[in-house]
Amino acid sequence: MRIERVVPNLTVSDLPTAVREHSAVLGLRVVMDHGWIITLGDDESHQLSLMTQDATAKVNPDVSIFVDDVREALDRVRKADLDVVHPLTDEPWGVTRFFYRSSDGRVVNVGMHTTVA
Repeated sequence: MRIERVVPNLTVSDLPTAVREHSAVLGLRVVMDHGWIITLGDDESHQLSLMTQDATAKVNPDVSIFVDDVREALDRVRKADLDVVHPLTDEPWGVTRFFYRSSDGRVVNVGMHTTVA
């Protein structure tokens, strides 16, 4: 399994304000906007996601890690006996993902891009 990208996720109460602030300070621009999550980025693939409430999960992740084989990642989580807090799901925006909670309580979103049906 290969890690393709790691993106920190900040939970915010006011998405437009957070986008304005982080864009102004860091010089990042909107590269993805789903309404409930906006990812800021630059030309060198640095990214930061800002979110209110996850669209399909009951908990917001602290970080998103994109891999080339999400099912292998899920197998590794199960072998490590970690808690899966959002099941493997084919999301309507073209991502297959699951969340697990690490022993320190952090929620990690592991996903891969898939084809939208």
